[in-house]
Amino acid sequence: MKKILCLAFIASLTLSVKAQSQDSLKLKILNESEQSEYIPVFQYWKEHNIFQHLDVSLTAGTSGIGLDVASPVGDYVQVRAGYEFMPHFNKTLKFNLTVGGQPARRYDEDGNRIPTKFDTMKEFLYQFTHYDVEDHVDMIGTPTMNNFKFLVDVFPLKNNKHWHVTAGFYWGPSQFARAENSTEAMVSLLSVGLYNSMYEKVENGEPLLDLSEFVPGLSIDIPQNLADKFLSYGRLGFSLGTFKHDVVDNKGVLHQTGERYILEPDEDGMVRVKAKSNAFKPYLGFGYGGRLIKKRDDWKVSFDAGAMFWGGTPDLYTHEGINLTKDVENIGGQVGDYVDIFKAFKVYPVLTFRLTKTIF
Repeated sequence: MKKILCLAFIASLTLSVKAQSQDSLKLKILNESEQSEYIPVFQYWKEHNIFQHLDVSLTAGTSGIGLDVASPVGDYVQVRAGYEFMPHFNKTLKFNLTVGGQPARRYDEDGNRIPTKFDTMKEFLYQFTHYDVEDHVDMIGTPTMNNFKFLVDVFPLKNNKHWHVTAGFYWGPSQFARAENSTEAMVSLLSVGLYNSMYEKVENGEPLLDLSEFVPGLSIDIPQNLADKFLSYGRLGFSLGTFKHDVVDNKGVLHQTGERYILEPDEDGMVRVKAKSNAFKPYLGFGYGGRLIKKRDDWKVSFDAGAMFWGGTPDLYTHEGINLTKDVENIGGQVGDYVDIFKAFKVYPVLTFRLTKTIF
């Protein structure tokens, strides 16, 4: 009898200790009672679905192609971070040459080519250099957009997790596109630079060549009849509209309102244009997503639409520092069409396709 009582007592102690051990391991959810108890961070995250899953997505759209990762921070919110870049492709633009502000090409009512000052200058330059100058220069435009992004998705519908609204930002280099003359255009641009150099010497009354450093008193002057032709024809360049306002620097007024803007090659014989926006670009949008494969939640597909606010009208700077979207108006031809497109987009439209795999 004593043995039975002893065994029963030991068994009751064992059950009591086991029950106490289980109660001590069970943690209460934060704010469940008035008692203040320490809740481990990871336990709290698990109970509130914070960073408990990780999604990796391949993205493609108007802002480029890229990769992002996403994780929930609650039942109705997730954060996304990633990187996107625009693949480089080329678009050809034509900059038409002008002489003294007049177009290099002119046509009559029947569409027949009319001789211009450029035709005379072209022949002169060919005799002088043996290079044939084209009446236009091809510019190669290339997008250079690339951005880091941080976005927050909110799923506002309790019983429908397909729809989401998104806010966040894109951040990257301010330059998002560039245009430079083609290699084939180098001959024409060098000829333009040579002609303008001779024009400046005539305008300033300087000799064509000053060799006095090698032979005292030796210089080569431009014949007066040729000098008169230079002055009557004017400079070679690319007419890009008229100035909307005075352009000034620390030395004074560079260009006056209404003056025609004639773009000329730089010291390297190049013509360049750079497109710029703000480096920090807020984003607002919405999207819809769902399963890619039926009865599988680890593969998803989604579509997003929104706007990247890049700071109003983007800037198009030539190598001379003139902003074509804000300093110049009445730009004609193909260049004017593209400038008008840039002016129209105060924000950048973003359409994105995402293919997502849940890692855990």
